[in-house]
Amino acid sequence: MNRLIQLFVKYQEIIMYLIMGAATTVVNWASYAITVSTLPIANGDTKVLVSNIISWTVAVIFAYITNKIWVFRSYSWKLKFVLREAFLFISARFLTGLLEIFGVPLLIKLGLHQTIFGIEGMLSKVLVSIIVVILNYVFSKLLIFKKNQEPEEND
Repeated sequence: MNRLIQLFVKYQEIIMYLIMGAATTVVNWASYAITVSTLPIANGDTKVLVSNIISWTVAVIFAYITNKIWVFRSYSWKLKFVLREAFLFISARFLTGLLEIFGVPLLIKLGLHQTIFGIEGMLSKVLVSIIVVILNYVFSKLLIFKKNQEPEEND
């Protein structure tokens, strides 16, 4: 048991990122499933695009809060610091969001339109999500929640 605790402490950031990333993915997929199933849009392509945008937005808000608090432990809530951090986070997520927003419909158009759990286009959603999670960690670790980044005293 002691060894497990030591491993957790040693790899805490990556473990927490995977846990919160999984939670963010669940939020993303659940909001996608709800919107693609309930939006009163007849055109399938438009419905997929709008559902993807909504699910991405909900997931980014959830991810910022969980990454800030539990993964990278960025505890400063000074307005200037949070605005800068949130801007960088949203900008990086916007880039990977473009990959998700346009990648899922593209993969569907290319033939990966398989339904999983009764949800149209879910195979494409899963594949794109895996790539997005990896890229998001790299951006968060290297650009947004840098360990040596401390808020300035007069923020």
